[in-house]
Amino acid sequence: MFTVGHYLSERLSQIGLKHHFAVAGDYNLVLLDQLLEHGGTKQIYNCNELNCSFAAEGYARENGAAAAIVTFSVGAISAMNGIGSAYAENLPVILISGAPNSNDHGSGRILHHTIGTTSYNYQLEMVRHVTVAAESIVSAENAPAQIDHVIRTALREKKPAYLEIACNIANQPCARPGPVSSLLSYPAPDKESLATALKESLSFLEKREKVVILIGTKLRSADALEDAVKLADKLGCAVTVMGASKSYFPETHPGFRGVYWGEVSSPGAQKLVEEADGVITLAAVWNDYSSVGWNSLVRGKNVLEVSPDHVAVNDHVFEGFHLKDFVDALIKKAPKKPASLTGQYEPATLPKASPSERLTNDEMARQINHLVDSKTTLFAETGDSWFNAVRMNLPKGAKVESEMQWGHIGWSVPSIFGNALAAPDRRHVLLVGDGSFQLTAQEVAQMVRYELPVIIFLVNNYGYVIEIKIHDGPYNYIQNWNYAGLIEQFNGGVGGEGGGHGLGLKATTGAELAAAIEKAKKNTRGPTLIECQLDRSDCTEALTEWGKRVGAANSRSPKLT
Repeated sequence: MFTVGHYLSERLSQIGLKHHFAVAGDYNLVLLDQLLEHGGTKQIYNCNELNCSFAAEGYARENGAAAAIVTFSVGAISAMNGIGSAYAENLPVILISGAPNSNDHGSGRILHHTIGTTSYNYQLEMVRHVTVAAESIVSAENAPAQIDHVIRTALREKKPAYLEIACNIANQPCARPGPVSSLLSYPAPDKESLATALKESLSFLEKREKVVILIGTKLRSADALEDAVKLADKLGCAVTVMGASKSYFPETHPGFRGVYWGEVSSPGAQKLVEEADGVITLAAVWNDYSSVGWNSLVRGKNVLEVSPDHVAVNDHVFEGFHLKDFVDALIKKAPKKPASLTGQYEPATLPKASPSERLTNDEMARQINHLVDSKTTLFAETGDSWFNAVRMNLPKGAKVESEMQWGHIGWSVPSIFGNALAAPDRRHVLLVGDGSFQLTAQEVAQMVRYELPVIIFLVNNYGYVIEIKIHDGPYNYIQNWNYAGLIEQFNGGVGGEGGGHGLGLKATTGAELAAAIEKAKKNTRGPTLIECQLDRSDCTEALTEWGKRVGAANSRSPKLT
């Protein structure tokens, strides 16, 4: 018998998922059984629902889509935090929640795992604010259409969506799915609007001498990373990337000129962008973080703004096509604009410290950068990890992942877990602060369970240093943990006997860090956590400058009314 659960499993497999993430609860147990029975995707377990949603978010970054399955209310409401991240970061994650028996809907009964009311639709109403489609399935007959609608919308919009399946419906018979092409098709672009946008943009470029491309944070979700390289080649101009777009454009490209991030830009990048008479922004997002407290907004008459769903140029806005459609059309007719391509990009270099000296932030960043190769994915947690990642030099193929829009501290631990499952052939490196780690540390136990060789550089500087730089107070100082020792507990055995293969190490000097990295590279059957003990005041100058300006934006006085 082919069931609703089988239908869901087959659709997830058809759109490219090899895994789905889950936390069991009584309302989703039958659904989990059905997914296991069908076997279209492997079931991966998480320590809690928050981590489950973030693991799916990380999986979608590599795989293009993901699914997280939780129980009703106590599970799904917790998972909504990670779904908020997926929405903010433009990732199609399908959140699937078990739900009360269909016979209980409208019965006037109060059930467990609810807020104590006789109506159960509050969860559906809540989740609609962080998804682009949400459906409650209470009949097997309607399930296929509802499942398809949710998945299709998530893939088209590059945003999360939600399914709620009554616990007695998951094992009920239903029709088999049709071709997956019905989920993957996109509306045809408005040719007239596209042609007019192209004409206006070419007119803009003809009048500009120094043209610069600025790579924005939504370019990956627009499926246009390769198109941006082709456009840069055609224009022959300089290219910069935003802080959250690190690795979205190859740093080995002759046109690359670093990271534009206002006052904390790469050397020369701020002047290059702000003095250009023509800036093409590709999928840029301007918020208080990316603009350094609203001090650096690249907008105005000298900007050709290419967004995922529109183009703004010469005081006109054009819609009805996707970014990729427009960039592909522009590549064919764009003129050469090489005037901005002067000098050479000079990547930051950090001098090697004495091996016996106390470990510093600079020396830690230098050694981590040396570890990064073309098959490395580096996750940078919220905080100084952003700025350490931004100043690293990336070989072609290296990737950097951050969560600068949502900015949930602790995101990176479960997210890199999901990402590592999606890309087992890549080396996964995590740079995370101690305060962030304490929020989601449990998921390292799942790295042990699934033998994922993630290398974790845990910066132990005894507090929330990013918050200290923005607004200091006693709430920014945390209880210290024995982070390296924690791994033995996650292994479930003493010294690895009878347990997992996680490895916990400490580094207080450059020599100790170098030795720990060598051990980490050899540990291929589990995670390695290297606790890097730094002085609390030791951080990048960029974090200090950025924190000061963002703090000033936060502390603006109320407007008088």
